Amino acid sequence: MAHDPAARSRFEVRMLYPGYKALMSHRRASWLHRHGFKLLARFISQRSARRTGIEIHPGATIGRGVMIDHGHGVVIGETAEVGDGCMIYQGVTLGGTGKDKGKRHPTLGRGVLVGAGAKVLGPFTVGDNARIAAGAVVLSEVPANATAVGVPAKVVRVAGQRPPELDQIHYDDPVAQELLRLRGEIELLRSAVSEAVSLPQNAAQADSAIIKSEE
Repeated sequence: MAHDPAARSRFEVRMLYPGYKALMSHRRASWLHRHGFKLLARFISQRSARRTGIEIHPGATIGRGVMIDHGHGVVIGETAEVGDGCMIYQGVTLGGTGKDKGKRHPTLGRGVLVGAGAKVLGPFTVGDNARIAAGAVVLSEVPANATAVGVPAKVVRVAGQRPPELDQIHYDDPVAQELLRLRGEIELLRSAVSEAVSLPQNAAQADSAIIKSEE
């Protein structure tokens, strides 16, 4: 009710909001998961995912006052932790990278906002009151009160101030940077190949010069 101006009554939220329904189902599934009823917990979570379009693993830890707005396509992994008062929009993934064991998913501090379509991947922490822009792909830790944008995400503000070492507008395109690096390697390889091809010819010229000098 506090975060969504479209919510007209608590009854409407309880009856119609998929985010609220998914969170309530998660509370039940999480209790069962913690008490050893893991198959039943997964059954509840998967049934909720089919009904709401929001998949929350029973092992995930969700704090109080969390809001999932609209929510379709949201995925929250088994070892993810979401702090009190966080806001998560549709299409968000709190996932793993596929290479980590044990703690594989991110931890969101209190009051974190994750914009639509953002992907937060890996076992790191997003600090309290941080903001993740829509469509960002976050692969490393984000400080408290920071704003992260882009693919891969870069911190552009901390506590409302732009970091002095980072240009907020003129970012280096990581794809372009990689292409430039590969181009440099290709030029080095071409140079090496040219030198290798010219060696026999240079050797023949040197032998000819030696013979002429002896004559």
